[in-house]
Amino acid sequence: MVSKRVIVTGGAGFIGSNLVKRLNEEGIKNILIVDSLNDEKRKNLKALCFSDFVDKNMFLSNLDKFKKEKIKTIFHQGACSDTMETDKDYIMKNNYEYSKSLLNFCLEQDIQFIYASSASVYGNGENGFKEEDFCKSPLNFYALSKSRFDDYVLGIKEPTIQIAGLRYFNVYGPQENHKGKMASVIYHFHNQIVSEGKIKLFEGSENFSRDFVFVDDITKINLQFFKHPEWKGIFNCGTGKARSFLDLAKIVKGLYNEKIIIETIPFPEALEGKYQRFTQADLTNLRKVGYKEEFTSIEHGIPKYVRILQDSNGYLTK
Repeated sequence: MVSKRVIVTGGAGFIGSNLVKRLNEEGIKNILIVDSLNDEKRKNLKALCFSDFVDKNMFLSNLDKFKKEKIKTIFHQGACSDTMETDKDYIMKNNYEYSKSLLNFCLEQDIQFIYASSASVYGNGENGFKEEDFCKSPLNFYALSKSRFDDYVLGIKEPTIQIAGLRYFNVYGPQENHKGKMASVIYHFHNQIVSEGKIKLFEGSENFSRDFVFVDDITKINLQFFKHPEWKGIFNCGTGKARSFLDLAKIVKGLYNEKIIIETIPFPEALEGKYQRFTQADLTNLRKVGYKEEFTSIEHGIPKYVRILQDSNGYLTK
């Protein structure tokens, strides 16, 4: 008997490719990856087992053809994640309209829908980090697109399928090379050490704290929602602990040698008013629904990631 297919949009990207790897470890290989490729993303596919690949635009324009397939779940991880993107029409079409089309397809075909939301919807978190409307305060178009889609999901009364939105906080880990400036600070710290022998921090970084979560924890959460179709709603996905950028820099520095220096640079004007200076996930709803796993501390997650950066330039190899 052929197993039902699982679809992972953004499956050649950072979190998507790690999720495909997690599914493979569960014996799931009938996976359709939906994405657009460049050379870095192509390298992300090397360690993965999947049955097919389709370009993200071709997939959307041919949704009707997929009605004939037996599809169990769509993990919707694909999006434009550039928080500095200024083309509102592009980002709303790519993140909001695309997501609506996939969700409506799942509603029509009785398919699980687990999607990536974002902690960016909370802005600076003046009103806290609960999954409540009054806590949201998007600082950029990316955050706005994620917030609007969450609103669309919440507007569906008594859905007949599992719809689960996972608000990722600051995720780090392997397979993020293609993200460039949007890659995690750990990735950038590593590259700065290799090229310049130092780490560069924005002024005030000792006071900038975020909830940094290892990608393995994120894929573990996705898998648990996959196994529990009764878990529905929107949930924060972070460690519940904020740590400063200086803490991260010190951990990375300690993994190299004592000669590495931490240099302070001016805070970029382009980020003023668009930069989250503090985030910390409220995990009440995630715990209440039944997720009991502990999260990886940065003291354990960063060394694991840095070893992969050192050994294979940040790519999964097996």
